[in-house]
Amino acid sequence: MSKLPPKSTDLAERTRLVYAGRDPSEQHGFVNTPIYRGSTVLYPTTDDLLHRRGRYTYGTKGTPTTEALEKAWTDITGAAGTVLAPSGLAAVTVALMSCLKAGDHLLMTDSVYLPTRQFCEGMLKKFGVETTYYDPSIGAGISDLIRPNTAAVFTEAPGSQSLEMQDIPAIAEVAHRHGAVVLMDNTWATPLLFPPHERGVDIAIEAGTKYLSGGSDLLLGMVSANERCFKDLRAAYEAFAACPGPEDVFLGLRGLRTMALRLREHEKQALEMAQWLEERPEVAQVLHPALPTYKGHEIWKRDFKGSSGLFSVILKPCSDKALAAMLDGLALFGMGYSWGGFESLVIPFNCATYRTATKWAPGGHALRFHIGLEDLEDLKRDLDAGFKRLRETD
Repeated sequence: MSKLPPKSTDLAERTRLVYAGRDPSEQHGFVNTPIYRGSTVLYPTTDDLLHRRGRYTYGTKGTPTTEALEKAWTDITGAAGTVLAPSGLAAVTVALMSCLKAGDHLLMTDSVYLPTRQFCEGMLKKFGVETTYYDPSIGAGISDLIRPNTAAVFTEAPGSQSLEMQDIPAIAEVAHRHGAVVLMDNTWATPLLFPPHERGVDIAIEAGTKYLSGGSDLLLGMVSANERCFKDLRAAYEAFAACPGPEDVFLGLRGLRTMALRLREHEKQALEMAQWLEERPEVAQVLHPALPTYKGHEIWKRDFKGSSGLFSVILKPCSDKALAAMLDGLALFGMGYSWGGFESLVIPFNCATYRTATKWAPGGHALRFHIGLEDLEDLKRDLDAGFKRLRETD
């Protein structure tokens, strides 16, 4: 039976990903924690049952499978604790509900993931929470928007589609000075490329659907919190009982072991593709944090350890018909609303209809790319043929 190395922050990141949340000695020597399916936990005595004595008490409270991923993610993020959710959006909602109440004021970045915005405008508004949207580039200037009842500041860096960068440490310093909780959707970078709690984030949200999974076959969310916020986060999680299925958690654990390797390959591929697209005559601008031409590049270079496979492109003006001709004929780029898997994706997007604190007017059609693990020359040939169709149709 192999033995796990002692817990140590001295272990390299790749090593920690391989060992975090595993203990073969508890699983008869098998490498991976098995899938525990179940609701009911039996107690040996009446006294044990009445006092809920036992490592596990009921299925919604946790199983060895869920505990393995919670412990692993807590280790990776440097948090006090982690809860799991059945999707990235569910993770966002549990996180927000853990630190907000009726009468509170929430500051939300204007570049946030659209379903998060819809939750604020729907459920949070219904329950008496007011949301103010702010320019993602505001930095320490967010102090001007803080009210006596501002309970939380929500960040996302870079933005979900438009890729704006945020100065998270500056925002966190101001928010904490006023007693507000800082939340961050860290799905683009994962804790491997942006350690949220080291940068001042109290509650970090990740869609494990993306890079943790790596296979486009999983819906999962993780929320990690520091000592200040974990008790309330755990209470909100247990109140909602928004627990993911055991098979999904198992797939998340499996994806964890190779996430660092896949993420670095996505980074390498996407950066080369972004540089190639910058040279295309059809492209007006590439929104990729690792490019020197990117507006928030210096903040990215200061705070991030790398970049992922997701970035956006602004095309020079063309017709809707020409854009459709380009996209509809692509053989290797699928069109779908997710990312983080092994396959390359592209979607057109337009933020203009829902932005309120900033104006989205890039001057041409916008495309969001996720660069997968295919051969990069094949991907370039596919896009080259697409650009040819675009030019011929226009």
